[in-house]
Amino acid sequence: MVRPTQLLHPQREPAPLRPAATVLLLRDTPQGIEVLMTRRSLTASFAPGAYVFPGGGIDAADAGAHGQATRRPTQSEQHLTQAIAAIRESFEELGVLLARHSDGRYADGDDIAALDRRAPLTAQCAARGLTLTAAEVFVLAHWMTDRDLPRRFDVPFLVARMPEGQTPVADESEQFEPVWVRPAEALTRHRAGQFFIIFPTIRTLERLQAYPSVDAVLAACAENEQPLWTSCPRAGWLDGHEARYMEHEPPYGELHLVSPDGQIVHHLDWRTDEPVRLLNNVMRLTAPNPGVMTGPGTNSYLVGDPDTGYIAIDPGPADEEHLRRIWQAAGGRITAIVCTHSHPDHSPGARPLQALCHGKPLVLGLASAPTARAASHFVPDRDLVDGERLRLGRGDTGHTLRVVHTPGHAANHLCLVLEEDGLLFSGDHVLNGSTTVIDPPDGNMAAYLDSLDRLLAACRDGGIGFILPAHGYVLGQAAEVIAQLRAHRLRREAKVLAAMQARPDGSVDDWVQLAYDDVPPRLWPVAKRSLLAHIEHIESLGAFNARG
Repeated sequence: MVRPTQLLHPQREPAPLRPAATVLLLRDTPQGIEVLMTRRSLTASFAPGAYVFPGGGIDAADAGAHGQATRRPTQSEQHLTQAIAAIRESFEELGVLLARHSDGRYADGDDIAALDRRAPLTAQCAARGLTLTAAEVFVLAHWMTDRDLPRRFDVPFLVARMPEGQTPVADESEQFEPVWVRPAEALTRHRAGQFFIIFPTIRTLERLQAYPSVDAVLAACAENEQPLWTSCPRAGWLDGHEARYMEHEPPYGELHLVSPDGQIVHHLDWRTDEPVRLLNNVMRLTAPNPGVMTGPGTNSYLVGDPDTGYIAIDPGPADEEHLRRIWQAAGGRITAIVCTHSHPDHSPGARPLQALCHGKPLVLGLASAPTARAASHFVPDRDLVDGERLRLGRGDTGHTLRVVHTPGHAANHLCLVLEEDGLLFSGDHVLNGSTTVIDPPDGNMAAYLDSLDRLLAACRDGGIGFILPAHGYVLGQAAEVIAQLRAHRLRREAKVLAAMQARPDGSVDDWVQLAYDDVPPRLWPVAKRSLLAHIEHIESLGAFNARG
């Protein structure tokens, strides 16, 4: 866990979450699924003027109405209460009633006309022999309102089929202008500025448009009775505008690190002209070498503070201006320069940066192996030892980097753990936005997978929460990211083996088309490098003799 003293901004307690429920009423059309949406009042305290799905707060009476609702055997008490709340809200706001008579008939126009939308619903339904159809309402997603907002809700997004023979009529106080719209159409109109919708609605519609029918949506939700996704978004600044992100999106971990309480204070624009402060003791400087292999550029990091001096990690290419910015950001007080490995976008800047510094700080790392390409030749002043600690300062105000040898991407690759703050500087072993290339002979898939296991153990044993990669934004949920990356590699290896078995006399070009069919063909030349590493690993396990 990051020490509070290293956070850039004073923290505040986010507003408390209020329980609520929202329901997406769906119907099939020849053009695809349509969802019922309605416009909120312009004076509403939350999302005024936005088009939303009907819903609202959960009342105590909703939990007491279980006996007046149908229920699936697998439906939890909580999900039943949420379904009842959503049914009640859809009736109060739009006059849509998810209820049936004892003979199975849906409530019709006569039933709805006889009910008072401002009076308690369940007692009125009981009087007309109606039972709420909570068993036909399923959990699609679970959203928690962003931490930066003054009003916050803990709300499931539920789904149900629109009852036949009913027509939505807005209450004209909270909701206006009910409209049936296809998800893709709603998103297009929103982008054109004609249909204002908020972030959770946007992301929900984006996922909903992938389903061909209402049955397909309901079946997906019924499979395990759990939300298909859960999210509490975070926001930062990008191109001068607020930009929000879900947990699986690249900037999310960085926003979590810099602003744990969710305040919108961090700028996500990639800068090569100045350092980006992530914590009081960590700065990132991105080299001006963007590209297919480097993403937005190589990230150099400074760890330390003005009192302790700094350790520079991955000085990057020998770019004079980039190295001068590193030196200036450290105030000239660089005590050591560490290269995670010897590739040409990481280590060539080490000697020129050393020359800028007074006292000639040591260049540390591991010497390149004989298997390294000529452009990756590197000899440090001293080889680092696995488990070695590099210390800046003393006591609670100091900073300690622990060395973890992680061969795989390169034979001389290492990572660094900032022990006091639970940060992993991962070099190229773990990236944000892509998977690293394993390029034999210096790259080795077996070693790479073993190193992932080492990092996963380090995360779980050492409280590592964030990964600071050499390319891309900071990653959160470090252990989960590494576990997912390992699983991805094994899934890819299974596809490589399947391709080899399907085309036993095929070439590498044949196999890459099958094993990397989810990757754009323009990237296949790069993918072939990792494919060769997978083949080497498969053959070492005796799973296939590609050259037999």
